[in-house]
Amino acid sequence: MEKVLVEHSPDKARLDEMGVFNWPVWEKEVSRFDWFYDSAETCYLLEGRVVVEPEGNEAVEFGAGDLVVFPKGLKCVWDIKEAVRKHYNFS
Repeated sequence: MEKVLVEHSPDKARLDEMGVFNWPVWEKEVSRFDWFYDSAETCYLLEGRVVVEPEGNEAVEFGAGDLVVFPKGLKCVWDIKEAVRKHYNFS
């Protein structure tokens, strides 16, 4: 299984090139829930802090200003520590 990839504080030019700020926005309060990715997702956190616990891998923590890629087929638990607001794109 591929791992969750976190890029801390990516360059704004890179984000613009990817079209991140045109992607939809998702928001969620502090919570904990199971999740399965039936397609890959790339997201950019505008606000919040999250610990994702992938099945069979170590937990990954990320927050505001991070670009995160979740591989297709990933089963995990999302543990939202601070309310999240993110741009997201499925591929």
